[in-house]
Amino acid sequence: MAELKGAAAAPAEIKMLIGGAWRRGGTLQSVIDPYRGDTVTMAPESTAGDLDDALEAAVAAKGKMAAMPGYEREALLNRVAALIDARAGEIAEVMTRETGKAIKDARAEVVRSQDTVRLAAGEAIRIEGQHVPLDGSAMGAGKVAMLLRFPVGVVAGITPFNAPFNLACHKIAPALAAGNAIVLKAPPQSPGVVAKLVELFVEAGAPAGAVNLLFGNAVGPLLVRDPRVDFISFTGSSRVGAEIKAASGLKRVALELGGTGPTIVHADASIEEAAPVCARNSMRLAGQSCISVQNVYVHDSLYDGFVARLVAEVKKLKLGDPLDEATDVGTLIDEAAAKRVEQWVASAAAGGAKVLTGGRRRSAQIEPTVLADVTPAMRVVCDEVFGPVVSVQRYGNLDPLLAAISGGPYGLHCGIFTKSLETAMHAVRALKVGGVIVNGSSTWRTDQLPYGGIKASGIGREGPRYAIRDMTEERLVVFNL
Repeated sequence: MAELKGAAAAPAEIKMLIGGAWRRGGTLQSVIDPYRGDTVTMAPESTAGDLDDALEAAVAAKGKMAAMPGYEREALLNRVAALIDARAGEIAEVMTRETGKAIKDARAEVVRSQDTVRLAAGEAIRIEGQHVPLDGSAMGAGKVAMLLRFPVGVVAGITPFNAPFNLACHKIAPALAAGNAIVLKAPPQSPGVVAKLVELFVEAGAPAGAVNLLFGNAVGPLLVRDPRVDFISFTGSSRVGAEIKAASGLKRVALELGGTGPTIVHADASIEEAAPVCARNSMRLAGQSCISVQNVYVHDSLYDGFVARLVAEVKKLKLGDPLDEATDVGTLIDEAAAKRVEQWVASAAAGGAKVLTGGRRRSAQIEPTVLADVTPAMRVVCDEVFGPVVSVQRYGNLDPLLAAISGGPYGLHCGIFTKSLETAMHAVRALKVGGVIVNGSSTWRTDQLPYGGIKASGIGREGPRYAIRDMTEERLVVFNL
């Protein structure tokens, strides 16, 4: 194999962005490549003082952003999208080195990020209110009412490591498109790639203080409690989301949280179509996605054939060096995460589950794993695995299965493979989830959709149009004529 670019690059020190100025941190933390074990970047630990300065800068900038015409916000974001395109290779490599994500998946994320920013740019000139008819009552007759939308002011954004670049785009781009300022806290595991993104906003001409970037976990609780924050957008675990909701007071929040990736293969489905999709989408990103296929429910009549095909497809996936173009499955975010997944698989096996393939750990990597004969109480089934593990279960009657999925704590996406429109619509009506993907897996998402869940899977919807709706507030205007 040819020498891989970037493998021996010296670690770069990244800086905070506060009020348009780059600031060094007093304390630096090493960010470790989970595959090679060397230091990729050195990230500052932001302090309460840094946070105070960032919030003051955002407060000072929010009036300028609110006054910026929509066409200028659109142009700013389109400049950012063009810069992402120009720096795509560099961005993808930093992402892979920090997270262990397969390089081809990192490149795909950068392409999606361009879409996210361009979609937000288009929405910047389409923010609209509505006319409210008042002649339905004697009191309102002869008057005119309308709802107008205005930016909330200061947005707090907190993003995770698993899709660090695109999910940061999903916070920053809608916030600016709506006319807000933002204070973003980057994930400690992948701060360098988020800093690369923020650099592009500065280069594109974002006003000083419109985008502020902080690092480290210490400032997170302080950020969500601060009264200068008007709206909180968080993507991460259900546990942390619940803590943010409890701490946020009367602030509005958007929480994109966890899930257990249910996907149904009904009796009339094609296993030739369903098995490869479930195999790929259970192992992609090493399973570190809240909509990763984690639980596949297969009708009795198809079970044996589906499992054989699923295992065969999973065995085709290559586990290896994330910077190798041939690698399909890279590492988990660190060795501790891999050890946790290894323990969950071992616990399931001790409880009677069969490991049909995979299950072994190599440092921060877990072999793509397929489990059968699991039970609903096993953690690999009922909790979010966040690793390359998929469990397959039989079912006979669809209705009890739909009720069980709906009755669980999570409610993000559910996939169902069926050739029957009637069956599909029955599932759509019965499932209490944020999205139903017909003839696709739980994993399917494109960035313009209103993406999100219910119950422990979150509050609100992400996607530029829907995030902008949340990041603006309605104001009623009544004209007494």
